Amino acid sequence: MSLLLAVVAMVLGPVPSSSAADPGWWNPVARPAPDSDINVTGEPFKGTDSQGRVRGFVDAHDHLMSNEGFGGRLICGKPFSELGVADALKDCPEHYPDGSLAVFDFITKGGDGRHDPNGWPTFKDWPAHDSLTHQQNYYAWVERAWRGGQRVLVNDLVTNGVICSVYFFKDRGCDEMTAIRLEAQKTYDMQAYIDKMYGGAGKGWFRIVTDSAQAREVVKQGKLAVVLGVETSEPFGCKQILDIGQCSKEDIDRGLDELHKLGIRSMFLCHKFDNALCGVRFDEGALGTAINVGQFLSTGTFWKTEQCTGPQHDNPIGLAAAPSAEKQLPAGVAVPSYAADAQCNTRGLTELGEYAVRGMMKRKMMLEVDHMSVKAAGRAFDILESESYPGVISSHSWMDLNWTERVYKMGGFIAQYMSGSEAFSAEAKRTDALRDKYKVGYGYGTDMNGVGGWPGPRGAGTPNPVTYPFRSADGGSVIDKQTTGQRTWNLNTDGASHYGLVPDWIEDIRLVGGQDVVDDLMRGAESYLGTWSASEQHKAGVNLASGASASASTSQWWNPFVDYSPGRAVDGDRGTRWASEWNDNQWLQIDLGSASLIKRVTVDWETAYARGYRIEVSANGTDWQSVWSTDSGDGGLDTARFSGVPARYVRVQGLQRGTQWGYSLHEVGVYSG
Repeated sequence: MSLLLAVVAMVLGPVPSSSAADPGWWNPVARPAPDSDINVTGEPFKGTDSQGRVRGFVDAHDHLMSNEGFGGRLICGKPFSELGVADALKDCPEHYPDGSLAVFDFITKGGDGRHDPNGWPTFKDWPAHDSLTHQQNYYAWVERAWRGGQRVLVNDLVTNGVICSVYFFKDRGCDEMTAIRLEAQKTYDMQAYIDKMYGGAGKGWFRIVTDSAQAREVVKQGKLAVVLGVETSEPFGCKQILDIGQCSKEDIDRGLDELHKLGIRSMFLCHKFDNALCGVRFDEGALGTAINVGQFLSTGTFWKTEQCTGPQHDNPIGLAAAPSAEKQLPAGVAVPSYAADAQCNTRGLTELGEYAVRGMMKRKMMLEVDHMSVKAAGRAFDILESESYPGVISSHSWMDLNWTERVYKMGGFIAQYMSGSEAFSAEAKRTDALRDKYKVGYGYGTDMNGVGGWPGPRGAGTPNPVTYPFRSADGGSVIDKQTTGQRTWNLNTDGASHYGLVPDWIEDIRLVGGQDVVDDLMRGAESYLGTWSASEQHKAGVNLASGASASASTSQWWNPFVDYSPGRAVDGDRGTRWASEWNDNQWLQIDLGSASLIKRVTVDWETAYARGYRIEVSANGTDWQSVWSTDSGDGGLDTARFSGVPARYVRVQGLQRGTQWGYSLHEVGVYSG
């Protein structure tokens, strides 16, 4: 097969390579034998373009080590093993002899769960695009994706304590942070495993990176930059029970410091279940019902919904039954029904969640907003915008699409879930104008080993199939069908069964969606690293209003023990506030002490907010100039940006109340940048 591939490569055109005596820097000097084939010929591209930009695809959401999570027996097989491929790619013990006890496989795939449990060397029934319990991230398959043009991979360390606790089979405890630590270590072990094949530390293609400059250098060398992230339901032990948070600010600081030390640079604050930090974006149908059961088992409460206040909404929960999951509920407890017009989670970003977001910013980490409820994501965006912080990622289509331009405007990065080539291309084209406007590339989130399902085959009879062998997206390599053991996969008839078929899927996108979609994907690595770099370089602005002199049209006074005076809105404490009397035409004025260039004002409303208001500035406190206004305020944290204006005084002028009460402000910030 390798001889045939070499001949085909010569027919298709010259491929950059080293001399016959030199196998090339991209080939290991001591690959284990036997092992999976790579089935790619040609030197991986490296370097930067004429403008100093890196090239390549980015997978913003993968789970290399999820076999170590969920109690260690949910995902069968390993991404590598010192004992070789036969040990790495084998089924879970309880699946023998015919898969009868593959309970989770039955739940996720349907049918009776029966399958041929043998992996190496036959692979009769797995890995497959619709088998969610078998290893898809074997290191050699990831190597094939790298050889096919991928240059950044985000490895999200993942687990779920409730799934672990209710699943029948496990060989370890269910503490989430313990699993995260183990998965991080295993990723470093995989790097060392690959390095050994290439002759020693630092020589392999799989490079874990901890800053954007390091990542950029790895990609420039033509290798794969691996970023560590976290996607778990109760980070730092921050679960909530009966709406009471089970962690503290000290736990959050300690947890963020530990994760950062492990090399983690992006994370989700909530996933699947509401926790002490934020509410989640629901799952739909029977799966949603099952996860809602897990929500109850974890927290003592089911999801609660309300009518949405804007165009964004959470996924509909649906009323589909999930009998296997519902059997886990205590006697007399049932999953509630939900009104069709109430599609938003009542739970948003909690006070602890806001503290975690700000803690991530301090550590220059990137916030993953997928899985956050609309209410939580909206507040997170408000906070990030108020600080002009660009580090926001939507990595696998689990964010309301109405947020797309807001993410791009902030400097964030978006990747689409690895769906079929038709659907993926259609969505890419729908948002193409926005990427052109903000001059950004695109990514994909494979979510392999993430129990999500992957593109199925378009069929051998499709009019525009992937034709093997084909050229890589950069044109420098030739890619043939992938073979492991006795099994050869064909994307047309097998779908995206494992990570090694990512290049085949991208070729399918080229055929279905066109070269423009692939070109946007090739710009993905540069855009992702741009968001990361901007996050690292971010400097918190100096709040010119902090501790400044403040006055107001009126101040509410009805409780001798609570102070609602104007100075409370500039004291740096979100637990205090200024409150006006209960009528429309009210204002809060801040004296900065001297003239400064003002470009940004943040306004953090209490429940009593302004529907209509404007920001005014003045050099002398008498002559006022309006620099920003709105008549559609919805409360929360607003950020007003405008062209720089020199001024000593800033005024928030209320025009129309949003409630029956007056105006009430926790904090007002004034910034030059």
